[in-house]
Amino acid sequence: MFRGIAKATALLAALVFLIACSPKLDWRTVQSPQERYTALFPGKPDKLDRRIPYLDQEFLQVLEAVKIDDDIYSVSTIQLPANQSATLSKLLSQLQANLIDRAKASGGDVAVEDAFYKTADKQRLSTKDYLIDLKSNGKSQQLMRVRWINRVGPNGDSWIYQISVLHTSAATENAKTFFAKEEYENFFTDFVPE
Repeated sequence: MFRGIAKATALLAALVFLIACSPKLDWRTVQSPQERYTALFPGKPDKLDRRIPYLDQEFLQVLEAVKIDDDIYSVSTIQLPANQSATLSKLLSQLQANLIDRAKASGGDVAVEDAFYKTADKQRLSTKDYLIDLKSNGKSQQLMRVRWINRVGPNGDSWIYQISVLHTSAATENAKTFFAKEEYENFFTDFVPE
């Protein structure tokens, strides 16, 4: 009888230990050769395409995203043909302004910090991280960290990448403190465009 209780207790302890060690995030490298990047996602992302209107034309936007608890990790890609390169800075400015203006209109805060990313050929290039606190009725409702990167492909096409994490529930910390955690930093650090 004592052996049966001891075995049951040992089995229960092992099960509790395995559950406690089970990672919430299932990190995996996602290669997206069509969009010319590699990223480390905390789960298997879903992929969707849509056309976004800009002036008198439309561009294809490809989005890969995964939702883990209250967080949405996403990489959005827009490809501009070489003959549209003059549109790049205007389109990038519009994408940034849409998000930042929405945050400010809600009474939210936007902080900008210097950051770096690595390319597939190991270059370390500078960029900016936008840390956004979206508010409603003066209270923090969502936090977001977003980074825009643009790259020129070998054929002259331009690529705009938007890498972001949106925390969808209210947080007591500001965006800078909240997104300094390792699971968020990994996502941004391990995004590698070609």
